[in-house]
Amino acid sequence: MRFGVSTSPQRCSWDWLLDVWKRCDEIDLYESGWTFDHFYPLFGDSTEDCLEGWITLTALLQETTRLRGGVLVTGMLYRHPALLANMATTLDITSRGRLEVGVGAGWNEEECQAYGIELGSMADRFDRFDEGMEVLRLLLTQDRSNFAGKWYSLDNAMNNPKPVQDPLPICVGGSGLKRTIPAAAKYADHWNYGSPTMTVDDFAMRNAVFLEALANEGRDRSDVTVSVIVRYAGDLDAMVREAEAFGAAGIDLGIVSIPKSDDPSIVEPIAEALAALQ
Repeated sequence: MRFGVSTSPQRCSWDWLLDVWKRCDEIDLYESGWTFDHFYPLFGDSTEDCLEGWITLTALLQETTRLRGGVLVTGMLYRHPALLANMATTLDITSRGRLEVGVGAGWNEEECQAYGIELGSMADRFDRFDEGMEVLRLLLTQDRSNFAGKWYSLDNAMNNPKPVQDPLPICVGGSGLKRTIPAAAKYADHWNYGSPTMTVDDFAMRNAVFLEALANEGRDRSDVTVSVIVRYAGDLDAMVREAEAFGAAGIDLGIVSIPKSDDPSIVEPIAEALAALQ
């Protein structure tokens, strides 16, 4: 099993984030670091502080040399996918090929209402997501791109130069059986399982659907990384047991959520505890 860290840029200082990433950059066990794409904090008081995820990721990748990085995951509705393609290409170049592009349909009603962003119905969100993925694919791979859809259009559009990585890895996040998992099977190099329940049994059920969707797309399971957030809440043994159980169920990458209440040095004992699972 491989490991990364999740440091959502909410309810913490820039100095805390930077210290965590610099420490992880020196620890071989951690292969990647992840921010998130929200403008209001999640899971509690939404009036507290929150940094923007892509700008934060850009700065963190410039301050590190080895860690791969991504936004887990970018809401398609927040940025036109042509803008996202340009952002991703530029960051992959400036980070010397260390970016993964995390994408999802988007869901946060509070943010959308506050900023006047049209969230739309569930069907709208995923129709827009599917179109956005086609726009991304075109702009990341073609010299000139044309596209005509309900939500997006391209007219002889360019996104040059191209990313360092070919292909640029795409991570699709979520657990919806009808739209998200089939989209991950179609587009993703990396599927991040995320569910309100987040149990091994729930993952096993959704993973079976994912494997079937991969087969329908003519893709092999070995072509896709599957990840999950691993929680650390002060008990290293419990964290290791959770990671081990998910690994046995088919997870490739455990992304450890680092508590903001802990000193950044906590990444060192976490790495020591997880090393036995590699």
